[in-house]
Amino acid sequence: MAHQLLPAPPVPVPVPVPVPVATTGRHRAAASPWPWLYWPACATFALALAVTTSLGTHRVWGGCAAVGYGVAALLARRARYVWSRGAVTAAFAGAVLVPLGVLLVAGGAQSEVGVVQRSASLLLHTGSPYLAHPTGVDDFNPYLPGMALFGLPHALLGATPLGDARLWFGLTFLLTMGFAAHHATGARHRDGRSGDSRSRGGRSGDSHFRGGRSWASRPRDTRPQTKPRAFTPTGAVIPMLLAAFPAVALPLAVGGVDLPVIGLVCLALALSARGGNPMAAGAAMGAAAALKWTAWPLLPVALALIAVTAGRRAALRATAWALAVAALAVVPAALADPHAFTEHVVLFPLGKAGPGSPATSPLPGHLLATYVPGGFALAVTALLASAVGVTVSLRLRPPRTAVAAADRLALGLTLAMCLIPATRFGYLVYPLVLVTWFRLHRPTAPPVSASSYTCRAPGNAGGPGRQHPGPPREMTDRQSDWPSE
Repeated sequence: MAHQLLPAPPVPVPVPVPVPVATTGRHRAAASPWPWLYWPACATFALALAVTTSLGTHRVWGGCAAVGYGVAALLARRARYVWSRGAVTAAFAGAVLVPLGVLLVAGGAQSEVGVVQRSASLLLHTGSPYLAHPTGVDDFNPYLPGMALFGLPHALLGATPLGDARLWFGLTFLLTMGFAAHHATGARHRDGRSGDSRSRGGRSGDSHFRGGRSWASRPRDTRPQTKPRAFTPTGAVIPMLLAAFPAVALPLAVGGVDLPVIGLVCLALALSARGGNPMAAGAAMGAAAALKWTAWPLLPVALALIAVTAGRRAALRATAWALAVAALAVVPAALADPHAFTEHVVLFPLGKAGPGSPATSPLPGHLLATYVPGGFALAVTALLASAVGVTVSLRLRPPRTAVAAADRLALGLTLAMCLIPATRFGYLVYPLVLVTWFRLHRPTAPPVSASSYTCRAPGNAGGPGRQHPGPPREMTDRQSDWPSE
């Protein structure tokens, strides 16, 4: 009996869904006019500060920065990119390098620079960075003993540009933020996978599309495209863009003690999100905590993150390292003169010693303490209540990523800086950096190549069938999310 040959059944080969040009992140950004207002807004702020301020250092910064931001706006229009390398470089030069050079030559700096440099000399000669009998505002040193380390170059090299403490503030900030970015992009996902695409055998270029599908699942679009007018900053542009931001550029030029604290805080969060080295994360936490009280809210947030990413035992090890590093820097100086330590570091920031703290920005805590009877107690009570609330939230819903931890810490710091009796608007640079930096350095998800997926063609009963490449199932499940042509 002759066998009749039947045609082979058709092989189902899924067709990739076309991606319209208007749906990509860059083109969505291009449709918005808001990014184009960034450089003009920065120039306006700098010019307004130069005109209205009574501080000579701020006036110098405002004039230089206004020119830099204006040039950045012009270069951005010519380059047709808001965050073009030329525009960001011009802003960085005008807002950081030029005013810093002018102030170094002229010898102008904020009073905090002199306080830190004097504290280093006192530490070398007396063992305590605090004056025993302070009288004026500039005699008080409200920083923890670790901050005196930034004044050691001045104590050893004298009044030279290399001995200026603000150079070491800025260098520490930029280095720690760079290390934080490096570790944040390789942080672990909640399922424990590394964020580096090369560790999964994929191509390093697969991670180019932020928040999108891998290159293998994107069809080639042959239609003409217009050059996008805005895009998400990447690579070396990001640190310069951060440094050129007015809230960061101003303290970089005039001398801001908060910048190295912010850098160490971000580094500690990035290391905590990786979960692989609790010793390094704890050391970064301890180093930040040894500089200023504003870093102490970092500890519960980072430890909660480590407990999720690496387990409770790792969190305990990180706690031990953080406390050991902080104690090594703080305890000897505190024991050298306990009375001076309490007066400078505890009472003065609360406005209870000397002429009072110069941090008098009209935020709720200061307004309560100044104008409401018993307002100091009310402000402190509200501050403690906010701390308890954030701690409870860490227990009930601990952060699982660096972004979530940074957001939680930014919330806690914002509440603290609004409710503390002695505060200033400059402290808000902490939450601003936290909520933006880690979003620009999200860990890259491991790419999923289309060749690693197969679809089975019908074969004989019990036969293996044939394997054909096809896109991941999640693509086909989400076809309805993509607009049709």
